[in-house]
Amino acid sequence: MGCFSPLRRGIIFILSAPSGAGKTTISRRALKEIGGLTASVSVTTRAPREGEVNGVDYRFVNDHEFDRLLEAGEMAEWALVFDSRYGTPRQPLERAVAGGEDILLDIDIQGAGQLRAAYPNDSVTIFVLPPGFRELEERLRGRGTEAEPAIAHRLRRAREEARAYPEYDYLIVNADIGESISRLAAVVGAERLRVARLREGFAPWQN
Repeated sequence: MGCFSPLRRGIIFILSAPSGAGKTTISRRALKEIGGLTASVSVTTRAPREGEVNGVDYRFVNDHEFDRLLEAGEMAEWALVFDSRYGTPRQPLERAVAGGEDILLDIDIQGAGQLRAAYPNDSVTIFVLPPGFRELEERLRGRGTEAEPAIAHRLRRAREEARAYPEYDYLIVNADIGESISRLAAVVGAERLRVARLREGFAPWQN
């Protein structure tokens, strides 16, 4: 059952976390288990990882194409993360908000700040933390995709990024993925009921 609502503006749900906290896993499951959410596909200059599909996980482009998108004003936000650039296309966000549809973004802290400033009335920010730093380290090492210097760099950055959670609307401590999805669903449900999101001129009981 979808949650499209012509009576209110759509919501931009922004999910951020330190690397390894599990936000990508939460995002993928949320899109399957929480009705009415669509994905925002980010653009990136990094190479695809094993199993990633172009246009589904990310839109993979070279630096020249990324520059072109920026110059054309087609990015709502962008950031440099671990020597690669990531950005969010503007058009899908504005189409979702105008159409009363809800869109879920899995983006870094820099990008979240830019979107919060650009869409202050239409965005909701959720920060994800692991239950502890030891669990975060185990998750990063368990990926088996990076050498030790890269892992050490991610761990240092994760400690810095974890301090950003007070800037967000909601916090989810991801100790159990099922519980985290339930908490995210509660956030989504509550935000959809906010009177402030109703379109101008909405008048109940007058039809």
